[in-house]
Amino acid sequence: MAESRSPARALDRRQFLRLSGALGAATALAGTLAACGPASTNTGNADKGGGKGGGKGTIDAGLSYTLSTGFDPMTASGALPVAANLHVFEGLVDLDPVTRSPYAALAAAMPRQIDATTWQVTLRQGATFHDSSPVTADDVVFSFTRILDPANNSLISQFLPFLREVRAVDANTVEFRLSFAFALFGERISVVKIVPRAAVLADRQRFDALPVGSGPYRMVSATKDDRIVFAEHTAYNGPKPARAAGMNWLLLADASARVTALDSNRVRVIEDVPYINYAQVKKAHRADSVQSFGLLFLMFNLRRKPFDDVRVRQALHWGLDKDKMIATGLLGNATPASSFLQESHPDYRRAAGVYGYDPDRAKRLLAEAGVSGLDVTLVLTDTAWVKDVAPLIKESWDGIGVRTTLDIGQSGGQYKNKIDNGEYQVMAAPGDPSVFGNDVDLLMRWWYVGLWADKRHMWSQTPEGRQARTLLDAAAAESDTVKRKELWGQAIDLASVQVPLYPVFHRKLATAWNDKALTGFRPLPTTGLSFLDSAPA
Repeated sequence: MAESRSPARALDRRQFLRLSGALGAATALAGTLAACGPASTNTGNADKGGGKGGGKGTIDAGLSYTLSTGFDPMTASGALPVAANLHVFEGLVDLDPVTRSPYAALAAAMPRQIDATTWQVTLRQGATFHDSSPVTADDVVFSFTRILDPANNSLISQFLPFLREVRAVDANTVEFRLSFAFALFGERISVVKIVPRAAVLADRQRFDALPVGSGPYRMVSATKDDRIVFAEHTAYNGPKPARAAGMNWLLLADASARVTALDSNRVRVIEDVPYINYAQVKKAHRADSVQSFGLLFLMFNLRRKPFDDVRVRQALHWGLDKDKMIATGLLGNATPASSFLQESHPDYRRAAGVYGYDPDRAKRLLAEAGVSGLDVTLVLTDTAWVKDVAPLIKESWDGIGVRTTLDIGQSGGQYKNKIDNGEYQVMAAPGDPSVFGNDVDLLMRWWYVGLWADKRHMWSQTPEGRQARTLLDAAAAESDTVKRKELWGQAIDLASVQVPLYPVFHRKLATAWNDKALTGFRPLPTTGLSFLDSAPA
């Protein structure tokens, strides 16, 4: 019988805006998080997947992160599990990994709107999970309600403030009832990946270590610091069928090891090509450096003087020689921020606050704020490219009379020991929530509503922070595209002037591959790799 449920203690709109627990361990996808999912004890090889994929060959790839979280899509937030889940799971709607355009995945068609606050989705006929069980409406209801249950502390729940009830109409149809009209419903539900209820309830820990989805590839094994092995899901009947019999992802955190693996033909593709090696790698392989939303931000602790003064925050942005940081530290592989969004984003518009390098203006703003002889300890993560630009930040700030001490450490430790307890002045760190979605509402809420605004930079406690939240709320319910973009633009302008947390630059992501051994491959504008349209040559 089809099941009907309401999300346990379902979030209404205002509850959502106060939500911070779901992000308790998140560090803006600066790479991976500290908690580790248990390694699989399963054995197997992707080439032994059997079925119709037996003659297709295997895709060997070099990934830049180790396995530091589990795979359950309700909680997975590490860069590597998120990339793996692109291949293992499906949403009702998914976003093309390259274009970021929505398409019907487990849904037979895009969601159908019944009225302002009711939507229905019909499932793709014949869809099965990797354990051969059919995908049903009850699985869909379960997948949504477990995420929305506050007891599960899901990272994804913050993206669904509009959702009031999910119920199965019949075995193949699901109805969504909203607390308020939400114009982006069709693409936003892509954040929820559909899981088999029976498998999760039987052994959630095992599911987290070796997940079962309905995607084109099933996971055979996952070994921390070594590799992840996939095989083709031969019963898959959706829009993105596997074009390989399997995949072997080698986990090569060392940059030189990734380059060596590609040069020696041990792998066909690597992500995160070291900028210093990019020109040389491009001579021997196909390579591309793709503009992303991924950024380096400056975040200020508004609880600590003098950073509660907007003039001080602006001064430290004006005092950064961004062009030198990009040219020297990243060898040109970034673009200075001219907005919260990167210039290639479909909703980009130049922000009211754009900070070039103007040391005289920086000094003048500090003087206007009555600040002299400022000592700043800058907290940074130990991401390789962040460490490359860190001395250039110090050089810039020292040049405007701000004595700067660099505090570089492992990402999880920096957040736990300094940021989340408020024991910091300024932070510079990477982040890229665009792996979850590309719409402005999602990207802005990540940093300006919830954990970051309530607990980290504390902007939500200011009149401007509350105004930004009001603008985002209004945009979320606005059905007119032009009016919605205008509201987003106002929110971006406010953030660009107040700069509680704001981009310094948007990074380019360098990927290299052997195009003679791998066809159909396209590099991503987000962290990770996708092989949904790729095949061994």
